[in-house]
Amino acid sequence: MYYYQISFQTWMKVERLLMPRSDNLYEVPDNILVPVDDGACDHLPGARLPSVALQSTSSRVLDLAGLTGRVVIYCYPRTGQPNVDPPPGWNEIPGARGCTPQSCAFRDHYQELQKLGAQIFGLSAQDTDYQREAAARLHLPFELLSDSSFQFTDRLRLPTFEAAGMRLIKRLTLITRDAQIEQVFYPVFPPDKNAEEVIAWLAKSSR
Repeated sequence: MYYYQISFQTWMKVERLLMPRSDNLYEVPDNILVPVDDGACDHLPGARLPSVALQSTSSRVLDLAGLTGRVVIYCYPRTGQPNVDPPPGWNEIPGARGCTPQSCAFRDHYQELQKLGAQIFGLSAQDTDYQREAAARLHLPFELLSDSSFQFTDRLRLPTFEAAGMRLIKRLTLITRDAQIEQVFYPVFPPDKNAEEVIAWLAKSSR
């Protein structure tokens, strides 16, 4: 039996040929609406993270309030799947589209974030099995955390929205130090550039 190794970029090209989606899951469309700052995150700078047990894609339970040092938590609505079209009207919801490109960007900049002394986690309302599929397919080197019960979201009063009968977390990114929020990126746009914005902020703050 022979085994062949292919690059992630090559696999994405193959997957695009096979997937029946009507769009490209891995790109941010040019015509999506830009989200505006509605003030829903104004209360977050300086707040402490609540102690909530979150299931991880690494089969452990994690409490973000117990982590020390710098931590980056990017919260996103939901990653798409290569064989399923997005919910109806998804591209018309400002800030909804782009979870896969955002996750891929954090993956691609993972080593830079580590060099800046930051741990990184993705967080959404999807259950862990759903998240595991995305983490494996996208080869994410960090954990995704499930807040399907919205305990973390509600205690921190993170903004949410409704789509296709689902309650979802709006896209935002938190940078914490010793479980206290130092910086909030909200709204996040374009999502595939968020990792670069986080790196620039971390590099500047560490001078």
